[in-house]
Order: sequence, then structure tokens, then C-alpha cells
Amino acid sequence: MNQPDSPRHRPALIAVAVALPVALVVGIIVAAVLAGRLPGHTPISLGTVPAPEADGPECTQLVAALPADLGEYTGLELAEPAPPATKAWGGDAGDFDRVVLRCGLDRPLEFDAAAALQVVDGVQWFEVSDPGQSGFSTWYVVDRDVYIALTVPTGSGPTPVQEVSATVNETLPARPIDPAPLPN
Repeated sequence: MNQPDSPRHRPALIAVAVALPVALVVGIIVAAVLAGRLPGHTPISLGTVPAPEADGPECTQLVAALPADLGEYTGLELAEPAPPATKAWGGDAGDFDRVVLRCGLDRPLEFDAAAALQVVDGVQWFEVSDPGQSGFSTWYVVDRDVYIALTVPTGSGPTPVQEVSATVNETLPARPIDPAPLPN
């Protein structure tokens, strides 16, 4: 007895049927890996701190002149309501790799006549390290009409301070420092 010929599948059809699901799985894996490497597009929230001069023309001018990126740190979007006169940049390590600038602050309590200053590109800075070892330090510009704080992660290198110094120098005139008197 003769059996009818069994249906034969073409090799190309079989290859496509196997390749499509495999390509889909590989695509999903690649997308997941890339998504894990890219910085988040979610705006970050910054808490408010007393900044009585933040709405002044000096801070408005400075923040507008700041670069989009600071070396390897990329500009971040701030969640609303964002504190006035603030800007943030992020690195590859997420929340623990951020640089934050705030303008118009009060004079730092630790800034007195005995404070050690560092001059970077013509700008006088005063550093306050966190005693809790949070992994951040804050540098204050102390020789302009407004106080400016730049909080950087430990190990960030000099680039953020150098690039902000260049912008401060270009936008705000220097003035004599005004430290608090030494305590008795």
C-alpha cells in the first residue's frame, strides 16, 4: 500500500520558526542589560536648606551659566518643587555618586577667621567634611557676594570643583572674604 506523502516542512521555514523566538529572547536580555547601565531618567528630589539669597540675580546668573556636565558627571533633572538656585549632576554609581550645587546659602557656621581655605582657579573655597563619614564633603565658595555650596562624593577628583570655579570666576565678581570671628 502506498501512503500519501507526509507533509514536508521547508528548511527555511523551520529556521525562521526557531530563529524568531531566540532573537526575541536575546533582544530582551540585551535591552535589560543596557537599561541597567543607563542613568535613570527619573527626576531626583533635593531637600530644602535655608538659602535666603537663592532668588537673587547672582544665583540666577550662576545657575544659568553652569555646564550641563561636570567631567564624568551628567546633568540631572530635579523633581518639582525643586529648591531655587540648585543644580545636580550624577555619575555611574547612582545615589552615592551625585554632585549638588546650591547657591545663596548663609555663611557656613564653621567658616571663621581660622578656617583653612583653598584657592582653585582664582576662587576661594572652604571645605566641610561630614563627620558621619557619609562619603561626601561640601565645598563653599566664600569670596563672592553669595555663598555657594558644592557637595561632592569622596573620590570624585578635582574636576567638579575646577569646572564650577571656572563658571564662578566668569559670572560673579570676587570680594573680600567675611569669616566669623574666632570664638573666645
